Amino acid sequence: MTTFELTRLLPADHFAQALRADVRQGLTADAKWLPPKWFYDKRGSELFEDITRLPEYYPTRAERAILTERAKEIASVTRARTLVELGSGSSEKTRLLLDALQSLGTLESYVPVDVSESALHEAGRQLAAEYPALAIHGVVSDFTARLGLPRAVQAPKLVAFLGGTLGNLLPEERARFLTALRADLAPGDALLLGTDLVKDPAVLVAAYDDAAGVTAEFNKNVLNVLDRELQAGFDPEAFEHVAHWDAEQEWIEMRLRSRRAQRVAIPALGLEVDFAEGEELRTEISAKFRRDKVATELAAASFALRHWWTDPEGRFGLSLAEPV
Repeated sequence: MTTFELTRLLPADHFAQALRADVRQGLTADAKWLPPKWFYDKRGSELFEDITRLPEYYPTRAERAILTERAKEIASVTRARTLVELGSGSSEKTRLLLDALQSLGTLESYVPVDVSESALHEAGRQLAAEYPALAIHGVVSDFTARLGLPRAVQAPKLVAFLGGTLGNLLPEERARFLTALRADLAPGDALLLGTDLVKDPAVLVAAYDDAAGVTAEFNKNVLNVLDRELQAGFDPEAFEHVAHWDAEQEWIEMRLRSRRAQRVAIPALGLEVDFAEGEELRTEISAKFRRDKVATELAAASFALRHWWTDPEGRFGLSLAEPV
């Protein structure tokens, strides 16, 4: 019978304090910014699920196509006894890996790591019904700061970081994250990493600025989060959604552009923030990669790239790396 445990590594007030710190730092900067993690309240998570089904948004389908074709090979190469997934969310694509490892006969436990306790409970409930022989140990953690794997995790481990989420980190943040992750792994473990690839800018921009306006609503939802959590006075309709391809950095930036000059009060912080007409607030970067860039960044963190797969159209990359 499946066992489900949950470990909380974040204090009860973690998100309230982190939101306050991020908003104060980001909105008082010369070039205003907010980290993308604040998109994902209940409504934001629903909107992102809608985005993954849009015709313009290819990454989810492309990555799933690779996993569908390569899951058995990944299982055979890693022979993992424990599958760890970072930012697991609903654990939908993970089932392809769980099935392959279970079919091989090596899998003993699944460790989903996510900042959302509710998402972990929901995924754990569903997976417990589908995989009755699997031990599931959820970890509530900000994995970019601390991974915190349970001590009883059986080696070898396969750590899956899917969805291209690595691209939401700035280069220095990626370096810190990969180095910290490497420190938690041992010889014989492996990292499965999903990265969106550089391609026609028109395709990239469309993926972040869909015709139906779902991504625009998703982007503006961060203002609803600030209004609710910090008693802020943002009017989302006073901002327009912008998706911009930065060819030099090779990343997409999502921004909110102020439609008029305005002053926004944030009483919970004792702060008033001025926006000029046309001033932009950056809410996300999404870096796109080439194979050599992935290999270089992995090597700098003491990983060796062992396998590289793409979907048939070469839109998305899935790499398997080992600690060295």
